[in-house]
Amino acid sequence: MKKVGILLIVLALAIAAGTVQAKDWKVVRIGVEGAYPPFSWVTPEGELKGFDIDIAKALVAAMGAEVKLIPQDWDGIIPALLARKYDAIVASMSITEERKKKVAFSDKYYNTPGKFVCKKGAMKDFTRAEVAQATKGKSIAVQRATIHDRFVTEQGGEGVKVKRYGTQDDAYLDLVAGRVDMLLADSVAIDDGFLKKPEGKDFQFIGPDLSEVEYFGEGAGIAIRKQDTDLVEMFNKAIQKIRQDGTYKKIQDKYFDFNVYGE
Repeated sequence: MKKVGILLIVLALAIAAGTVQAKDWKVVRIGVEGAYPPFSWVTPEGELKGFDIDIAKALVAAMGAEVKLIPQDWDGIIPALLARKYDAIVASMSITEERKKKVAFSDKYYNTPGKFVCKKGAMKDFTRAEVAQATKGKSIAVQRATIHDRFVTEQGGEGVKVKRYGTQDDAYLDLVAGRVDMLLADSVAIDDGFLKKPEGKDFQFIGPDLSEVEYFGEGAGIAIRKQDTDLVEMFNKAIQKIRQDGTYKKIQDKYFDFNVYGE
């Protein structure tokens, strides 16, 4: 009887401990990059702006919680989530099978293709089937540890030189300086963050839209620790809510003149 009593006490304490540790999600801490316009950037005054930032705020508001935004360099954005620096990542992170091994994802909140860019007139256009030939021996800029990095590394032609950068802006700088021949990134990020700016006036998109799921995933989703299944469900419901009540479209129309959500 004593052993049974002790076991019951231990079980009760374990249940109580679990109850104490359960999250009520009154405050949701969001990891953001802040270096990927038009999705996220930091103003000269130090304020975070962009589509991802507005979406993060809208989603947490739809949950009835308070949001806390935490900037984080891209290279360490998943490790910092796993280390509990924040509760979720809203940073244009594509939902891929490789990343699913480490984190859980919400449903997508947008989906746009990848695209190459080069100096105007520097090379002729090419199809998806011609990517290897078109990139043969070229120096190509990508942001480190992205879907674009993986694509060029695995699908680039013979002798391709993949140059990896901590931020997209650093990659643009080397493209303008002529230190790389091409750059691969999200098409919207390139268009708004580079081609529409004075420094991008001598450059152009080249090649096909790249959206195959094997490399480019199922769209951008919110990364969450696998054990926080309740938070995953909360984000999914919040995505549905802001798409239904017009909040999503209002945010989208602030930054884009097309349907960024995709099909």
